[in-house]
Amino acid sequence: MCVLGLGLIGGSIVRAAAGAGREVFGYNRSVEGAAGARADGFDATTDLSEALTRAAGCGALIVLAVPMPALPNMLARIHEAAPDCPLTDVTSVKTAVLDAVSEAGLLSRFVGGHPMTGTAHSGWTAGHGGLFNRAPWVVSVDDHVDPEVWSMVTALALDCGAHVVPAKSDEHDAAAAAISHLPHLLAEALAVTASEVPLAFALAAGSFRDATRVAGTAPDLVRAMCEANTDQLVPATDRIIELLNHARDSLAANGSVADLVDEGHAARTRYERFPRYDIVTVVVGAKDWRGQLAAAGRAGGVIRSALPTLGSPR
Repeated sequence: MCVLGLGLIGGSIVRAAAGAGREVFGYNRSVEGAAGARADGFDATTDLSEALTRAAGCGALIVLAVPMPALPNMLARIHEAAPDCPLTDVTSVKTAVLDAVSEAGLLSRFVGGHPMTGTAHSGWTAGHGGLFNRAPWVVSVDDHVDPEVWSMVTALALDCGAHVVPAKSDEHDAAAAAISHLPHLLAEALAVTASEVPLAFALAAGSFRDATRVAGTAPDLVRAMCEANTDQLVPATDRIIELLNHARDSLAANGSVADLVDEGHAARTRYERFPRYDIVTVVVGAKDWRGQLAAAGRAGGVIRSALPTLGSPR
């Protein structure tokens, strides 16, 4: 497999995949990142043409682990040098990536992916092989998805220690807006608000630290993920503004925030009790297998071991 981009996620995939016994090589634009990978004993280059030629020669699974703004150029290079390689990504938005892949003429061999984990740090040195342990890793089940490539991407996620959540790209983006991108905006807003109160940082402890953790993420990365998911993030932002406005009006008029607090507590309790079960009966490649997996993912189903494929021994 060939990982393009050796930052936090890409670099962690290289480590985890190699630890699982896979032959893996990578590319990184910066000399520092590639040199760091080589110093740690991994196969890395700063020559994209070299990496893609090698990938094409061995039919490697290519993993796109570059920021969203770099994607169009990277896809164009893949189309030129390795158009037949199976392809996946680790980007935090899926519809925009799907559109870019389609425009590049690479859709038939593409299956979107998104490991739902990370830290506020970036670069090769931020990664580690255990980053994905027990983490959800979304693997897309859009209508075009090839069952063979889907199984490859799922196997990679499982080898990295994650459990797979199957999902449609648009449904992933709506969920990511609510549980990932909106929290980034809230963390930034909370950090700004606290910075305007003279004593706030002197008193800040666990609640503030936890609620603003992701505000430590590099601003260009936050912008890339949020702005690429505009269609889903705008209504999610509208909804939270509506809730806060209602709480503000209730506080001003009645001295109470009971409605928001009660609803929030109930929603958090539902999250803690949300069912998780193993998906084991869906046969990849069988009739409506994508729809079955999407429905199972919505209901809390996860994949912890390889699913049977049509035509293979059960």
